[in-house]
Amino acid sequence: MAAYILRRLLYAIPIILGTTLVLFVIFNVVPGDPALQLAGKHPSPEVLASIRAELGLDKSLPQQYLTLLKQLVTFDFGRSYATKQRIMDMLWEGAGPSLSLAAPAYFLATITSILIGMFVAFYRGTLVDRGIVALCVAGQSVSVLVYILTGQYFLSYRAGLFPISGYDPSWDGRWAYLILPGIIFIILSLAPSIRFYRTIILDEVYQDYVRTARAKGLGERNVMLKHVLKNAMIPIITDLVINIPFLILGALLLEGFFGIPGLGDLIVRAIRDTDRPVLVAITVLGTVTFVVFNIISDILYAIVDPRVQLR
Repeated sequence: MAAYILRRLLYAIPIILGTTLVLFVIFNVVPGDPALQLAGKHPSPEVLASIRAELGLDKSLPQQYLTLLKQLVTFDFGRSYATKQRIMDMLWEGAGPSLSLAAPAYFLATITSILIGMFVAFYRGTLVDRGIVALCVAGQSVSVLVYILTGQYFLSYRAGLFPISGYDPSWDGRWAYLILPGIIFIILSLAPSIRFYRTIILDEVYQDYVRTARAKGLGERNVMLKHVLKNAMIPIITDLVINIPFLILGALLLEGFFGIPGLGDLIVRAIRDTDRPVLVAITVLGTVTFVVFNIISDILYAIVDPRVQLR
């Protein structure tokens, strides 16, 4: 396994290089001069030249790309154009609120989705199955904004159960502000997840080993829990692990509407302010995180299923 991990890490290097190169080209094709943005109205040529030299924009494109790779290796992406803060400090500050919201909600949504997926698969073809699938389709058809605004109006404004928006950075105080967006996060995650888990569980239900287990006299509950769920773990792990990088990047709309200063809110502010260094840092780190978690998912395959050989 150690040799396999080393090979996968080596394979990841050209992927990361290629991705960063594409991103670098895209960000340099986008119109607009960062120096003009920072210099304000009617800057002199001397001021523009000074700002470009400070930002490294006076260098050739290959030199700028090598600077980006150096930033990636050292995890030092410089400072934000808008706030002048170190970008890594901004990312660390935003990671706490984002993970406080997304991690518990994602865990609860996953457990609930798997249980409901097994339930509807158990009653496959019945009215219960069709009704829950229809609810999932209807739930996916509703805009995210409808869930957010409905929750804020009825549960916060009318009922007064939760704050409408805001955030308390203290460990004990933050949860009052995270419960409602967490509930909405879970609701948004349930519909697609239930349909996905239902499908992969139904794929296993009709396998030969399931018929053999039933022929031996095992009850349906034991068949589902001890056999079907165990053999469905590879697609479940794929779905779970691949979604983790997106959790780290935060929930854009939820954080924006509820005033949570997480990474999602940071991305929105960076887009609004045309804060190119922040956008580059988040995009590049997101790419690296995605590649790393792909490797982790492959390793977990071999752990949960002995039939998988890492070669």
